Amino acid sequence: MKHIKVADLMTDEVVSVAPDTAFKDVAKLLAQYGVSGLPVLDDEDRVVGVVSQTDVLAHAAPPPHPAEETARPTGPPTAGDVMSAPAVTVHAEETAADAARLMTRRGIERLPVVDEEDRLVGIVTRRDLLRLFVRPDSEIRRRVTDEVLTEVLGVPTGAVDVHVVDGCVTLDGRIERRSQLPALLSLIEQLEGVVAVASHVRARTDDTLATHAGRARDAQAW
Repeated sequence: MKHIKVADLMTDEVVSVAPDTAFKDVAKLLAQYGVSGLPVLDDEDRVVGVVSQTDVLAHAAPPPHPAEETARPTGPPTAGDVMSAPAVTVHAEETAADAARLMTRRGIERLPVVDEEDRLVGIVTRRDLLRLFVRPDSEIRRRVTDEVLTEVLGVPTGAVDVHVVDGCVTLDGRIERRSQLPALLSLIEQLEGVVAVASHVRARTDDTLATHAGRARDAQAW
């Protein structure tokens, strides 16, 4: 089974800043490129933090109590002063589904993408990941028939009818063994772009009974 990786969706031209980039320059870059956040890189291109619109606005807002003014650092603020650290990153070889789960869990809009040495190689956004759910029905059907049924499960061509409408997959037909049914559903549900699966597939033989009988005999032997 082939899963779409972060590297397949990411943008490899990333606007970034250094920890000593001036606060005003960070704000200008965010506005100029229309992005919600910028990775902050050290001298070896490793991601040490992320400075977002929220970080900038929070720093620019006046404190609720005048006494808090004394807590602000002296001198012009920099990206390193306002960034969120440590940065939440994702590796290029991780799946897009893993990236989506991480974004949802952490409540963030974008993830810096790093290589094996944690150096920045790209960025992936929620918008990039949404492309997974607008995949053509014809492509989903091809992957179900070619990859799941034929390549993985070895089901003969035409044994199962596959219909896909708006990402909803409907299956009808027969396969050889009942033990294949859970795998069939699980593999299809993991395909990018699949919203739901309705299966009316039946099995010619119930090999699960033989499996249960064998386990019972093993248990009795003890």
